[in-house]
Amino acid sequence: MALFTAPPAPVAAPTSAPIQHVIAGDTRQSQGYNIQTRYAKKVFQLTDKVVLATNGFAADGNNFYKRVKQRLEWYEANHHKQMSIKSIARMIQTMLYGRRFFPYYVYNILGGIEEDGTGAIYSFDPVGSYEREACRAAGAAQSLIQPFLDNQIYFKNQTFPPGVPRPIPGNLPLGTVISIVLDSFTSATERHIEVGDSLEMYIVMNKGRKTDDLLGGEFKLPEGVEINEVPPLGDGRGERTFLLVAPLKRD
Repeated sequence: MALFTAPPAPVAAPTSAPIQHVIAGDTRQSQGYNIQTRYAKKVFQLTDKVVLATNGFAADGNNFYKRVKQRLEWYEANHHKQMSIKSIARMIQTMLYGRRFFPYYVYNILGGIEEDGTGAIYSFDPVGSYEREACRAAGAAQSLIQPFLDNQIYFKNQTFPPGVPRPIPGNLPLGTVISIVLDSFTSATERHIEVGDSLEMYIVMNKGRKTDDLLGGEFKLPEGVEINEVPPLGDGRGERTFLLVAPLKRD
C-alpha cells in the first residue's frame, strides 16, 4: 500500500503546502497455508525522498530491489546527486519492460517526493506499465484494502451537503493518513491469512515539514506502535524519513 498526503490547503493551491508521503507493507511471507517467515522486508528506502514497495514472488522482489539500488548508486557516483522519483519510475519501467518475455513476478509501488516538492505514487505491473496516482494498494489483500482507500482517500461513494466542495484526494492530515493505513492492515489481517505479523510504514517528510503531528500534538500513536527516524542515505538536504513499526495479528 502507498499513498501521499498534504495538510489541508486552499483549493487554488493544493500543492503549495509541505508534503509528506506514506508507504507501508506487512512482513509475512507465506505460500498457501504455510508461513515461511514472519519477517520478510517488503518496503525499501531507495533515496532520501523515495521508497519502493514490492510484492509477489519474494525472490524476484529482492533481486529486483538490489538491481534498482545498484543503478541508483552508479547514478549518484557519476552525477553526485540522487536520482529524482520521476526518473526512477522511468528507469523501473525500462527494467521491467526489458524482461517482459521472462518477467519479474512482482508488483511494485514507488512513492516519494518530487523535485518540485509534491508527493507522488507510481504503481507498476510486472511488465512495466505504470501510472501516477494519489494512493494504491497491491498484494494479497488488495481487493480488501483498495476499496477502503477509494472511499477514504478519493472520497468515492460519499455524498457531501450542498455547497460543500469535495475534498482533494491526498490532502489529508498526517495523523489521519496513519490511522487509515493502520486500520486498513488491521482489517486485512482479520480477513486474509497471507497478511499479518507486523507492519512497516515509511513516512517521508519534505523540507520544512514539522513533526509535531507525528511525534506529538493531537495525534497519539496507538499502544505498541514504535517510530524512529531513519538516517539519511545522502547528504541530507532537509527531507526526513521515519519508520513506524506496528504489531499485526499473528494467527
